[in-house]
Amino acid sequence: MHYLYQNRSIMRQFILFFIAINLTVSSFSQAFEDKVQYDKKKQACISIEYAYPPEAVQNAIIEKFRKLGYKAKEEKGILNADKGFLIFKNAYVTDISRDRYDYIINVSRKSRKDKDESELNLIIYKDDVNALDKMEAYSVGNAKTFLNDMLPEIEEANLELQIKDAETQVAKSEKKLKNLQDDKIDLDRKLDQNAKDQDETIKAIEAQKGDLENLKGKRRTR
Repeated sequence: MHYLYQNRSIMRQFILFFIAINLTVSSFSQAFEDKVQYDKKKQACISIEYAYPPEAVQNAIIEKFRKLGYKAKEEKGILNADKGFLIFKNAYVTDISRDRYDYIINVSRKSRKDKDESELNLIIYKDDVNALDKMEAYSVGNAKTFLNDMLPEIEEANLELQIKDAETQVAKSEKKLKNLQDDKIDLDRKLDQNAKDQDETIKAIEAQKGDLENLKGKRRTR
């Protein structure tokens, strides 16, 4: 009996361990080298997938570079095929390289049905030319690590979005309550007025009935 209990305890620990591993893997994947369409051609890039909405990922990236002292320029325009790409010009990111580069980043939904999963593509330019193939191997590895290590910032950015959404919902509910309270005040005022109007109408009817009876009393007896 004791042996059976020990086996069950060990099995439970294994199950909890694999659940924890699966949760970690489901929210994070390792960065890898890939290709993405930019500037009218396929570009070498470093890609990574996150189990978080694109807005959270993009906010985290923008905040990361802001802390490094760089502001993003966003590709815009209805006819711009590169619309949505973020460009951090001549940025010095010591976690990646000792050299300055243009970091071009695109964050998109992984697929139409996966709205809470994102794909990030990082293109690295030097003198308006894709520099990824010419970068030293350790710098490429650093760039991958840079994206791998973004998870805490993305989780924080996602939490801020959830807080903002919750605040919006609270504000909407409070506004609805205020409207309902105002409606009640208006209804109570109307009910009070209705009660007064009823009293006045009852008194008028009684007076009219009295006048009617007086008039009837003036009829000639036939």
